[in-house]
Amino acid sequence: MITNPVIDAMMQRKSIREYRDKPVPDDVIETVVLAGQRAPFAAQMGSVLLSRRAEKNPFRAPLLFTICADVHRLERIMAYRGWRLKTNDLSILLFAIQDACYMAENMVIAAESLGLGSCYLGAAPYIAATLRREYKVPEHVFPVVQLTMGYPSEDPPTRPRYPVSFHCFENEYAEMDEESVREAARVMDDGYLAQDYYRRAGYMVELTGDREETFTFDDYSWTEHMGRKWGQWYETPNELLEALEACGFDVALREEVEDEDDEA
Repeated sequence: MITNPVIDAMMQRKSIREYRDKPVPDDVIETVVLAGQRAPFAAQMGSVLLSRRAEKNPFRAPLLFTICADVHRLERIMAYRGWRLKTNDLSILLFAIQDACYMAENMVIAAESLGLGSCYLGAAPYIAATLRREYKVPEHVFPVVQLTMGYPSEDPPTRPRYPVSFHCFENEYAEMDEESVREAARVMDDGYLAQDYYRRAGYMVELTGDREETFTFDDYSWTEHMGRKWGQWYETPNELLEALEACGFDVALREEVEDEDDEA
């Protein structure tokens, strides 16, 4: 593949959970945030909350960014021009989440290029109420993801990825036959087992229901881990819907729009 400094930063990026006790200079922080702002957007509906309280941040990271889907700011800009938001909450929220995700990825790559490490924390939507209180967040701002960031004190290997043929489909979605699924699973499982990732981290999702435990850390790897997470967790959307509602987003109700022709 072709390489250059930008590609190298992307290819070398990995999650960092151990950080040096070294402050990150203000100009580095500003550069990371500005790089986030330069991401593509629908309406600049991504905003950033920052905590430098290492003693409270996950992994005692020097920096903790909370990237939010921010419709509140859009509403303020619209009001400046005499407009009110008419787009339904589900649609505007999806665009705002896209903006926030683009911003977060730009920040991660910028940080990598400056010698910083980072780790995505995906549980932000489920602690939205806590984050809203902590940061005094107004309505129509929804935490999407958090990023710990700082100078690494560890250097783990990059983690495996699916084969490109299992990931990129040209012209039409490829049939995932048994052989291609098996090969993709082998690449992921063998890669993680070679790094002894789950044993070192002590990660093994506990089984619920009537499934009998047959795995040990000798064979427990990525595909079983994914199966247990998404085959057991978050069975209903109620918790997430409540979090969204608390942030001022009503995505659970479907309203019928009257047909203008019928009115005539």
